[in-house]
Amino acid sequence: MTMDDHLVFIVDDDERIREALTELLASHGMRAIAFGSAGDYVSADKPDAPACLILDVELPDINGLDLQRQIAEGDHPPIVFITGHGDIPSSVRAIKHGAVDFLTKPFSDADLMAAIQAAITQDLEERSGRAELGVLRQRYLDLTPREREVLPLVVSGLLNKQAAAELGISEVTLQIHRRNVMQKMAAASLADLVRIAERLEIPVTHSRRAGGS
Repeated sequence: MTMDDHLVFIVDDDERIREALTELLASHGMRAIAFGSAGDYVSADKPDAPACLILDVELPDINGLDLQRQIAEGDHPPIVFITGHGDIPSSVRAIKHGAVDFLTKPFSDADLMAAIQAAITQDLEERSGRAELGVLRQRYLDLTPREREVLPLVVSGLLNKQAAAELGISEVTLQIHRRNVMQKMAAASLADLVRIAERLEIPVTHSRRAGGS
């Protein structure tokens, strides 16, 4: 894995740990940006690049686990926790809320590098997923208002005749709108369109499979 364009953020109040980790990462060709507190990390302008966050549990301003909870709603790098005072409840909480690993000091360089590479791989996959979702959302916005009405009826399993009746239009007109929806959403099949609708969380209220009309 090439790491030239990737970053590792380090948040640890021990300067010696920050320096040691920065040197270790540099020896593997990886860039690191270190912070002495959670506040410094949160307030800093951070490059938009695939990354990993190495986060100490015990920090001077806020517990690392609490920081994990606070940033959970946003797009943040996958977290690798490090701590000198590990306990099972903390590790379970960290992993349950999405941490890639929970390492107790002293840990081996190999274990840390494996966790970092797993975290960056995860970030790459999540970034790819967000980019794909952004494209799908833009395609949806490019639909006409009528086409946005047609889409959920089509993916619900209704026949063209039923969907047309629901909208008060002719079946031929419905078919035209349906074809436009398929083309604009770049859906290769109805099954593909159903998956796209699920990704976009488009509500389906007229499903024959759900017992609707």
